[in-house]
Amino acid sequence: MTHDRIEQHTAFLNTLNRLDGRTAVVTGANSGLGLETACGLASLGAKIILASRSEDRNLAALALLQERVPEATTAEAMQLDLASLASIERFANDLRGRLSTLDLLVNNAGVMAPPVRGETADGFEMQFGVNHLGHFALTGRLKPLLEASATGGVVVAVASLAAWKARIRFDDLQSRYRYSPFDAYRQSKLSNLLFGQELARRSRAARWNLHGRIAHPGWARTQLVVNGPGGGKKTPASWIVETGANLAFRWFGQSAACGAEPFLYASASQLAHDGCYYGPGGSGERTGKTELAIVPQSAQDPQIARRLWEVSERLTGVTFE
Repeated sequence: MTHDRIEQHTAFLNTLNRLDGRTAVVTGANSGLGLETACGLASLGAKIILASRSEDRNLAALALLQERVPEATTAEAMQLDLASLASIERFANDLRGRLSTLDLLVNNAGVMAPPVRGETADGFEMQFGVNHLGHFALTGRLKPLLEASATGGVVVAVASLAAWKARIRFDDLQSRYRYSPFDAYRQSKLSNLLFGQELARRSRAARWNLHGRIAHPGWARTQLVVNGPGGGKKTPASWIVETGANLAFRWFGQSAACGAEPFLYASASQLAHDGCYYGPGGSGERTGKTELAIVPQSAQDPQIARRLWEVSERLTGVTFE
């Protein structure tokens, strides 16, 4: 880090509350932004549950977390496949059978731009199904535990700069008639942003004991482009896109640790507010210290957010009431 970035990071850490005695679930926590977020929350004293698809990678990530944060002796790994509503229900039932409260849920896991359209176990387009519907269902299933938190459960929806070029295609949410890898990804990330805002609105209106916030990492150096279920067969075009994206993020982006700072801010900062959107404050919101992010025009219509919520309830069979 540069001297200025070290000063920014120190100032950032001073805004974070201790989380001793709190329990946090981080999805997609076995690498990249999820692992950095888990390590950051563990260093604040939280008990961490790494929730990811691969058991082997979960255990490797758990060992790495405990190496980096030796005091995280109560951290554990649990299998969760966000491409399966049945897996989400099992995960939530398991937690509800073991825990009396859940204080924090970071909906980080994601699939980005598989070159060939894939489907989840329930027939949803993979990116919309995992990135949005899976997290929508998980949050709804865990709502009783989150509301049991003494200070109100915090739910962090993870969006992306990709939301700027997105729209919700209600006439083809599953990209059955036209599949574009990045259009589908953009729609899923706009959905995350709309979900976080709508969760905060509904929580205020119904007086749920919940806090809904949203964050994005800017340009962070991770393996998101090649991770996730249903990555699809590589083609020359997809290889070029993947290589170009990785090079751009490497040259002009920031580390995964810096990219995770907005997630930690939304999760634990005494200055974070419900319904607000946080991200890097540098040029184009690609890098820099955490600040309020600009909400795209496409995410400023509450009616669209409300419609997406209602459609998501019907598709997943999960309601929040």
